[in-house]
Amino acid sequence: MLIWFRAPTLAILPDDKFVTRQTVVSNMAASSNAKGTQLEDMEEDAGIKEEMDSDEEEGMKVESSEDDEDDLSEDDKENEAEIQRLEEQLSINAFDYNCHLDLIKLLRQEGELSRLRSARQKMSELFPLTEGPDIWLEYAQYSIGGMGSPAGLEKVRSIFERALTAVGLHMTKGSTVWDAYREFENQGKHNTQLERIHTLFRRQLAIPFMDLEATYGEYEEWSDRGVPETLTCQYKKALQQLAKSRPFEETLLVAEPPKIAEYQAYIEYELKEGDPARIQIIFERALAENCLVPDMWAKYNNYLDRQLKIKDLVLPAHERAVRNCPWTMGLWKCYLLALERHGAEHDIVRDVFEKALEAGFIQATDYVEIWQVYLDYLRRRVDFCKESSKELEELRAAFSRALDYLKLDVEERFSESGDPSCTIMQIWAKIEAHHCKNIQKARELWDSIMTKGNAKFANMWLEYYNLERAYGDAHHCRKALHRAVQCSSDYPEHVCEVLLTFERVEGSLEDWDAAVQKTDTRLGRLKEQQAKVGAPLTPAQQQTGSGQRGAGDEGAEEDMEMEMGLFGRKTPAARTKGPPGAKKPQQQASTPGSASASSTKAKPDEKPELRNDNNSVFISNLAYTLAEPEQKLKALFECCGPVDQVRPVFSKAGVFKGYGYIQFESKASVPAALKLDRQEVEGRPMFVSPCVDKNTNPDFKVFKYNSAIEKHKVFISGLPFSCTKPQLEELCKSHGTVKDVRLVTYRSGKPKGLAYVEFADEAQASHAVLKLDGTVVDDNQISVSISNPPRKNLKDQGGFGGSMSTSMPRQVYGSRGRGRTQVSLLPRSLQRPSGAVAKAENGTALTDQDQEFKKPAKPLSNSDFAKMLFKK
Repeated sequence: MLIWFRAPTLAILPDDKFVTRQTVVSNMAASSNAKGTQLEDMEEDAGIKEEMDSDEEEGMKVESSEDDEDDLSEDDKENEAEIQRLEEQLSINAFDYNCHLDLIKLLRQEGELSRLRSARQKMSELFPLTEGPDIWLEYAQYSIGGMGSPAGLEKVRSIFERALTAVGLHMTKGSTVWDAYREFENQGKHNTQLERIHTLFRRQLAIPFMDLEATYGEYEEWSDRGVPETLTCQYKKALQQLAKSRPFEETLLVAEPPKIAEYQAYIEYELKEGDPARIQIIFERALAENCLVPDMWAKYNNYLDRQLKIKDLVLPAHERAVRNCPWTMGLWKCYLLALERHGAEHDIVRDVFEKALEAGFIQATDYVEIWQVYLDYLRRRVDFCKESSKELEELRAAFSRALDYLKLDVEERFSESGDPSCTIMQIWAKIEAHHCKNIQKARELWDSIMTKGNAKFANMWLEYYNLERAYGDAHHCRKALHRAVQCSSDYPEHVCEVLLTFERVEGSLEDWDAAVQKTDTRLGRLKEQQAKVGAPLTPAQQQTGSGQRGAGDEGAEEDMEMEMGLFGRKTPAARTKGPPGAKKPQQQASTPGSASASSTKAKPDEKPELRNDNNSVFISNLAYTLAEPEQKLKALFECCGPVDQVRPVFSKAGVFKGYGYIQFESKASVPAALKLDRQEVEGRPMFVSPCVDKNTNPDFKVFKYNSAIEKHKVFISGLPFSCTKPQLEELCKSHGTVKDVRLVTYRSGKPKGLAYVEFADEAQASHAVLKLDGTVVDDNQISVSISNPPRKNLKDQGGFGGSMSTSMPRQVYGSRGRGRTQVSLLPRSLQRPSGAVAKAENGTALTDQDQEFKKPAKPLSNSDFAKMLFKK
């Protein structure tokens, strides 16, 4: 008999053993609400449960009476200590499944009935119970024991009908429920019951099952009326449907778990067929075996949201999704939107959002996005026609709480807020200005945004200017632009142009003069900075400021050199400053593998043609204080093969810059040298990479690690700094086949307490997450999740990730800059029309002028000019 506790709870099987981890965890996905009410309705049979509970209590009292309470055995003391330890462990990590099972087992042995029910209830709140055909069948058999109670017979029939609704279409196991239902009705010979059996046969034979032929033969043998013609037609249609689905079913039978690809193909087939009931049952079957795959849940919920749109089906599916994969922000986001879409009460939406904050997302940006979803929901609840309302105050309080949460909780965990461009504050400012007509509050928010390191980005100032332009006044617009000219460092020329354009439209003569003086001073200072670093001032650089290099740019360039060598960028011009009017020295063509002449201690007789990139590797991240780098590096790499050259790179002052090149006599030595990557040299990991000229090989990938989700890898954080690679491999190998372990370190070689562990497949990685998450290693509680590295952003993107900077116009003027009344004297027939915006290698937009500088145009002949002049 199956004993059911508070819904949804765990089930105790007849042999009094718990459902195994593989059975329950792999089937954590429950059915839709038609199925999801199963456990709740089980509670309605209160009389039977109370009777069984009393029997259980009496049995436990008999057992406890045999023990002497004053003289506990040593085993009892050990069990009590173990119970306390497990309860403490669950208070730290409530999602430790095995810990739940061990606690329930011990409490059952000790006869602690109240604590046992409490433990089961806590576990059921976190881990749903599967509702497959086997569970429904056992529940129906259990309910048969209550047939003697009033309306007991009808209650059993209702349970069977609900079972058919839930799993009656299961192609391989659904027929067992139909057979049990018919067997139940076959207890008497009344005409009413016989008619019910006929009806069940007719319903079953219209559904494609794997053993449908046997059912048809059974009906022919049982029925004394013969088989109706209509039923035969339905049976033949079911066989045709079975023939189409049989290959998918047979593939599932022979496939090895987790069968994700096989289920995906089956789902795509059912989606094309378009039968909602069959689509739902195949999704449920797939999720029963792959409940820890967020993509499967997302696809199922997307289908329910867009196609069925039935509240009683949609919301329970979303709830089960976030209970099985709580670390996936996208599932929580869809759940909140579904609750709002189906008119859920505000308290329910708020509770779900609070649970989302406690779910433990894997990156800081996930918290920013979930906050945005909740704030959007609160904003849609506000009636802005009223000057003040409870909903408006709640919205403002939520914005304040979001900022505090990102600053305190998120930054403490990830060392970043996840919102560097202050997107949430910008949205708040727009709401205050547009809906609440409170421009003063919006200005206060923008002042706070600029103090968080965004004042150097021109696009942020232009966002503020556009806000003032739409909802403020000319005085504050002018004030914002003057501050932008003074503070912006990425595109100051564009800000100057916007200020001058604004004064042409709005300003007086005094305002115009002040703007011209302000912009001339700023652009003059910019040109002085460019001249100091010795960079040639091209017309494009005069407008875009690309020649400007501050301390931050030098640091970024140094990082690029350390990771990629000088092949990752064009060799800079010599930084020697000549007298005005002097001709610039002609630069020698740099060969691949060579460093800048101003930064390399090369011998005068060293010939560039002797350098061979195919036989070389690039090394970096070495200590600047490395003594005699040439001798040490040669000794280090001699084990890989005969070394032809060692070329360490030095500064002008003769200081080693931490990188260089190793050239071997044979190309066969390069693979062995690359295996020395990350080897420690005087306390720092040495980076070894192929020597490739990225100017001729732009597709060469320097960062060798994946930046997308890796379902076969786990990311571990919170490790003690003393943890070594063998220790971590020993910890993980009991949960699967460990293929690789990588400890993450700083460039200095010091550990970060982070690691990536690669397993043989996704199932082993998911199993390791469930087993290891929250465990303690050397007094450090570690966090384990599926590897989902953050995307690698470009260093020159600021504010909104460069989204606005791509749209900033770049104009080219003469050598004197832009004149105030400059008129184009170029005939219109020679002017190039502005074409579609092209894309550069890094994905940013290029204007026509940028394209001209990037790729020289083909020279035009006299006949070409003649055609252009006479073109109509």
